[in-house]
Amino acid sequence: MTVLHLADEGEAADLAAFLSRLLHYDRGAAVRLQAAGTALAVFGRPPSFEVLAIRTARLAKPYENGLDVTLDVTVSAGELLEAVDEAAATAVVPAAVTGPPWAGVLPPRGGWRAEPGLPAPDALRAMVGAGIAEFRSRTQELPPERRTRTELDRVGREIWSRTVGETRLPVRAVHAAQSLGFLRAPDDTPLGLFSSGAWLRLRSPYGSIAVRTAGLGALGVSVR
Repeated sequence: MTVLHLADEGEAADLAAFLSRLLHYDRGAAVRLQAAGTALAVFGRPPSFEVLAIRTARLAKPYENGLDVTLDVTVSAGELLEAVDEAAATAVVPAAVTGPPWAGVLPPRGGWRAEPGLPAPDALRAMVGAGIAEFRSRTQELPPERRTRTELDRVGREIWSRTVGETRLPVRAVHAAQSLGFLRAPDDTPLGLFSSGAWLRLRSPYGSIAVRTAGLGALGVSVR
């Protein structure tokens, strides 16, 4: 049994909140855990957004029962959530599962460079709000016979595949950041936009959203 000792109750609560949000979009969600030393990274993919979500957490100490170097395993998000003890600030790592295709294609650890042009947090939140309002308006205007899942998906894809300002970041990445609690109001802490090869990464103090702009094809996490 592998036990993660999180730095404090707050880290445990934030991890549990992140897992709960992922499960809201996919009850069978899996997450990939990577840890070294006292740093833990949790990767998930909320299917509605076609992005990778990354939540980091501080560990009080690496692990129990001899695992003291690194951890890299894909597990059930639901089982991990059940194993989080917020009061004790611990989490028992569940048994590994066969990971979905996206779990094998993660963003690089290094080589990131800052990208200009990202609007302020309040402007990003307004952009998401406008997108939601447009989606509702356009879908409500559809006649009943056209209000199919295919048509709704087409409208949503058109709206959320637009780019943010002069950047290459799709608006769906900002929508995902807000939905997963990474873009909190009224917190106006500056956000960062970074690129590394085909990857873009929107980073906030609460987590990151990564998108790959090309090359994932059949994995279903490419962006237009």
